[in-house]
Amino acid sequence: MKKLNSVLLVDDDAATNFISKMLIKKAGITEHIETTLNGRQALDYLTNSGKYEKSNGIFPQPMLILLDINMPVMDGWEFAEAFSKLDENQKGKIIIIMLTSSLNPDDKEKASNLSAISGFQNKALTMEGLTSIMNTFFPDI
Repeated sequence: MKKLNSVLLVDDDAATNFISKMLIKKAGITEHIETTLNGRQALDYLTNSGKYEKSNGIFPQPMLILLDINMPVMDGWEFAEAFSKLDENQKGKIIIIMLTSSLNPDDKEKASNLSAISGFQNKALTMEGLTSIMNTFFPDI
């Protein structure tokens, strides 16, 4: 069975990251899950800098990013803007899903108008939500 090479969780809430990680592991869609606590750390990871030095020097580029909106340092909107300015090789074919507790309909509309954002889901991630993401964006996996 094919799998995603990596999933990146971008959320400052440890409980949310824990739940998302457990669900992704249970779904068996990847062997590699990275967690960052804000958009700045996520950008550092994507551009191979910061504290993500691996012993073999390999930074698996995520195929899927689950992105929170409200975070300190750099929020989801700021990350999406910065992400859209990255080199094509750093962006790859990454699918970014905003995963948020925001009930503001303006947020969903704003996300739909950003080319970097592929989808919008409410927290917490569910197996149904994850299956929907996989079926929509990765039908061959």
